[in-house]
This record gives sequence, C-alpha cells and structure tokens, in this order.
Amino acid sequence: MSVQNRKSKQRDRILELLRSERSHLSAVTVFDRLKTDFPSLSLGNVYRNLNILVEREEAVRLRINDVSDVFEAKREPHAHFICMTCGAVEDIRIPDELTVPIAAWAEQNTGASIRYPKIDLVGICPRCRATAGA
Repeated sequence: MSVQNRKSKQRDRILELLRSERSHLSAVTVFDRLKTDFPSLSLGNVYRNLNILVEREEAVRLRINDVSDVFEAKREPHAHFICMTCGAVEDIRIPDELTVPIAAWAEQNTGASIRYPKIDLVGICPRCRATAGA
C-alpha cells in the first residue's frame, strides 16, 4: 500500500482543519494549529500530507506571489482574488452562467476535460490601494 493510500490520523486532521476554515492556510499555520494535538508532528510531515491531499484532489494549493503556497479544502467551484502586494486571498463566487461557458470554451480549445474550473484574479486589494494612495 502506497503512502498516499495509507490511513493517517495527521492527514485526516489536516483535511478536517482545512474543511473547517473559510480562509486559506499556509503549511506553517496548519503546523502551528496542530502541533499540540500531535507532539511528534513536523513541518515536513505537514507539507507531505498537504501534497498528498492535493494529489488526491481533496485540497487545492494556491501559489501566492510566486513565493509561498496556501491551501484550502476542495469546495464548490469559486475564483480567488490574490493581492499582489500583501498576498491576501479572498474567495469570489462566480455565477455558473460565467464559469460554465469558460470551462466549455477551454475544453473546446485545448481538448482537455475540465474537472474543476479554477480562476485566479490577481491585483491590488482595497487596503493596499488605500495605503499606496495615502
């Protein structure tokens, strides 16, 4: 049995934590929140388990500013706004009447089968815009 398929209390708890949060969590945040429950937990274990959850399509990885990653449990399709200044991530619900045609267009033009439409909108959040304008 591969490591991916083996049952893991730590992995189950990481997925539970991701599902209970509406925000996007870094591996360090996951580690900090679970280290008291799992004294032998290491940051390396957290990264390994997060990677397995992403490979299993139970979690989604978002790259922030080409430097760090945050994770969320896979939920209903939605877009993300990512601030290129502070790295804040916000979920944006895009209506089906917009996402369905985009996914269909992508399938037609690439020959791919779109299983989970993912759209990232990158810009500057209102807080950073206000700070820059001050």
